[in-house]
Amino acid sequence: MSFAIEGVYCAAATPLKADGTPDLPLFGAHARALIKEGCHGIAMLGSTGEANSFSVRERMDLLEAAITGGTRPDQLLPGTSSCAVTDAVELTRHAVQAGVKGVVLLPPFYYTAFSDESLFRFYASIIEKVADDRLKVILYHIPMLTGVPISHELIAMLVQAFPDTVAGIKDSDGKIENMHAMAARFPGFAVLAGADPLLLPVLQGGGAGCITASSNLVARELRLVWDHWNDPAKAAEVKAAQEVIVAWRKLTNSYTQLPTVKTMLAKRRGDMGWMNVHPPFSPLSEGEAAKVWAVMDELEGKA
Repeated sequence: MSFAIEGVYCAAATPLKADGTPDLPLFGAHARALIKEGCHGIAMLGSTGEANSFSVRERMDLLEAAITGGTRPDQLLPGTSSCAVTDAVELTRHAVQAGVKGVVLLPPFYYTAFSDESLFRFYASIIEKVADDRLKVILYHIPMLTGVPISHELIAMLVQAFPDTVAGIKDSDGKIENMHAMAARFPGFAVLAGADPLLLPVLQGGGAGCITASSNLVARELRLVWDHWNDPAKAAEVKAAQEVIVAWRKLTNSYTQLPTVKTMLAKRRGDMGWMNVHPPFSPLSEGEAAKVWAVMDELEGKA
């Protein structure tokens, strides 16, 4: 089955200058490099991208920087979420007018005592106010951070009301059974795993791909799994790639994931500017970074 949005999408980290503003040229270069390394596209300005620490203008500037840096608009899935419908509409309209593949939308994440009907109203307000047939929405299910799960009933309501707009979901809750159940219940609805090791099982269960943090570092292996997961002649290569993916994902989780990913990118890209993170995050200590870099050398066979 084909989907409106499918493949390996990187939940791209966002480089910062020392003053905390986005490093636009470096982000453009990073997005371009990720495509070269095998990603189908860039799911920028999500959790790994520190989206909620940027202003509306900064988020627009980052989208424009990705495009001017050489990434095609139809390779981009920007996060345009905001608890304020007005801001979400502004960000989403800007993204659609730029020609993006789609947008990723969290539910509102401060007030959390919601019914499916009230969450439907939130999403419907954004879709109806943007009022553009080009809009494709990927819902974002990450209840451990938002406190707001996206139920199957809410998906059914949205797909029925906006069948040409609500195209899929990023599921970062880590429960493969839920991903398989959504893929079975909603044919043509793109279920995208939010954890790298789950790309293979989500594809095996009828899913559409992934949006993941470790693809900042293992895009090639994820793409190999995507390209060959259903080819018996490539089973050994897929198994080997899966083992690499699991090992690197484990390393990204050895400390707080976001600063750890940035620490790994600092070594991979040869630019210590990648160590900068927004509050409330803190960069890894020198000792922690040294341990992460040593494991990277081991995984790359350099030890």
